[in-house]
Amino acid sequence: MGTQTGRLPLDIDATSTLLDFAIVTFAVEPERLARWLPPEFEVDAFRLADGSIRAFISAVPFRDVDFHLAFAPWARFAFGQINYRAYVRFRGERCVWFFGTMLGSPLVAIPRYAWRLPWHHAHIALAASWHDSRCERYELIARSAWGEARFRAEGSDEPAGQLDGFADAAETSLVLTHPLRGYYRRRDGRIGTYAVDHERLEMTRAIAHESRFAVFEDHDLIDRGAAPHSVLLIPKTVFRIELPPTVVR
Repeated sequence: MGTQTGRLPLDIDATSTLLDFAIVTFAVEPERLARWLPPEFEVDAFRLADGSIRAFISAVPFRDVDFHLAFAPWARFAFGQINYRAYVRFRGERCVWFFGTMLGSPLVAIPRYAWRLPWHHAHIALAASWHDSRCERYELIARSAWGEARFRAEGSDEPAGQLDGFADAAETSLVLTHPLRGYYRRRDGRIGTYAVDHERLEMTRAIAHESRFAVFEDHDLIDRGAAPHSVLLIPKTVFRIELPPTVVR
């Protein structure tokens, strides 16, 4: 298998400033995740402090405030977004598997139909208040035919550091905050991939006061009311997205 590497002559890579960026992670039984993965992908499993072996999945909400393509920097768009991902291995390398994305804009039609991405329109309300890097209040409500989400959290000044299940802070960072290559099942059944790039994310921990992500519940990955393994927040970051996505052959 390989990836289609041809790029269009026109640079259509995208750049966006992301505000109120959160990674809400759940520890799940590896078997519950494995049944959603193509045969070429492996669950990346970790041993928690209680001795249990778990896989990790995350809901990643944020606000795009100036999404634009390289060839048209004057055309900028703002919308809410939630990515639903799992941490896996492909050919031995760590990466993420995307179940799909919610986008709070009619622009969702472009990736959905032009590139067959599993993206879904949603009404997303995301509000957060910050004192420097500490989040005093984080609130998310999303409604979509694909699944609803409700999340409330309060941040801290404590850095992400080493989380339960990881050997050290470096592995926490490598797995949860810095996956740069993602894969997904396209709407036509084929496997697609795309890459992102960004600076190191200096995220801080938070405590969830309410957490419900129906997409994960509907996939039978978590039970309703499941508490997150961890919540990480950062007020602002900039992502570059390599476009167009390609097909894995």
